[in-house]
Amino acid sequence: MSDTQIVTRFAPSPTGYLHIGGARTALFNWLFARGNGGKFLLRIEDTDRERSTEAATAAILKGLDWLGLDFDGEPVSQFAGAARHREVAEEMLERGAAYKCFATQDEIQAFRDAAKAEGKSTLYRSPWRDADPSTHPDAPYVIRVKAPLEGKTVIEDAVQGNVTIRNDQLDDMICLRSDGTPTYMLAVVVDDHDMGVTHVIRGDDHLTNAARQTLVYSAMGWDIPVFAHIPLIHGPDGKKLSKRHGAVGLEEYQAMGYPASGMRNYLTRLGWSHGDDEFFSDAQAKEWFNLAGIGKSPARLDFKKLANICGQHISVTHDAALLTQIEGFLDASDQPTLTDAQKAGLAAAMYCVKDRAKTFGELIEKAHFVMVSRPIVPDEKSAKSLDPVYRGILKTLTPQLQNASWTRDELEAIVAKVAAEHDMGLGKLAGPLRAALAGRSVSPSVFDMMLVLGQDETVARLQDQVA
Repeated sequence: MSDTQIVTRFAPSPTGYLHIGGARTALFNWLFARGNGGKFLLRIEDTDRERSTEAATAAILKGLDWLGLDFDGEPVSQFAGAARHREVAEEMLERGAAYKCFATQDEIQAFRDAAKAEGKSTLYRSPWRDADPSTHPDAPYVIRVKAPLEGKTVIEDAVQGNVTIRNDQLDDMICLRSDGTPTYMLAVVVDDHDMGVTHVIRGDDHLTNAARQTLVYSAMGWDIPVFAHIPLIHGPDGKKLSKRHGAVGLEEYQAMGYPASGMRNYLTRLGWSHGDDEFFSDAQAKEWFNLAGIGKSPARLDFKKLANICGQHISVTHDAALLTQIEGFLDASDQPTLTDAQKAGLAAAMYCVKDRAKTFGELIEKAHFVMVSRPIVPDEKSAKSLDPVYRGILKTLTPQLQNASWTRDELEAIVAKVAAEHDMGLGKLAGPLRAALAGRSVSPSVFDMMLVLGQDETVARLQDQVA
């Protein structure tokens, strides 16, 4: 397979939101394809007609788009390929690799009950497997694949190693139901073959399916793809990830204000490693990612580490790109859009608010001073630093700022001089200045705020507080 172009696929069922585990599976497929000059395809496994919805399909597409995982070509609908799946089932019949089974549900249940009572395997063995076609009744039938009765099936898995399954544990699985609809197990194999998929990278909850699916590949004489079954993601407590651990749907992470670049970095590192590297770019991830680096044990979701990595990505992202991403975050979290004035202010303030913000929500909170308009109403905590004494000091400071040349050095010199005149360090004046300029006790440096706000706005805010 070394000369063949690598083709991977992500194949979600559109029955709900895009789970964080599914998003990581898509990411691993995308990285492996993109890093090797291959193709990354999307297939919507919509054969469950009762549970599949258009809204869920839209949510999956939206989630992949936000995470930045572009796929090649158009999404493939599994349901749309039903005629092709039937055709393969019929061909397996012709090849003698499958057979018609006329057993009814009652007969199958009776077989299982009897086997259970005798302490035997309840794996159904159909009496129709080797029946003469001349004895076939004119009745509904399913098409079953002929599984080998002896020996072993070995799955050569790129993550789990060689997984051996005894053939006497494999049943003759149904490929085509009596109403002519294909089963999921058949459809998956036919679609992967027809789409030219070379590497099947998916959750290890599909590992048992691999042995049964190889029966179809073998029956049709098709090349078996490289399987890579990746461990599931667990919550911080080591149990299977569920809603009790917090967010499990990808769109929740966007609404919580995590940047997509940080999510890609964190999810790549979740269950895969490249030495001790924790923080890396997309280009590095594509270059480094390989199946050998995927661990065999379940990975644990760590919100602290996620926030830390996301903070690093925010700090190195270009300001203009951050502004676009922040607008996407506000939309995803149902918050009001930014006014033109707020956009301009945020763009000017970006250099002093993007460091150490771990989410877009934190960044906006740090930029509060430039997002609000006068008069500034200090919150309860910062208002305490605006007592009559400090208001008096600000009253002395304000006219000196009115005549200053607006450079950082001169602003620092003026504030330090006024502080010294009142027998205090510069730090003591920072609290009341923050309260007057931002209305918050936590903000960027007071000098950064002055430079961003400009002379007129800074002086006006101070005058409001001392009036």
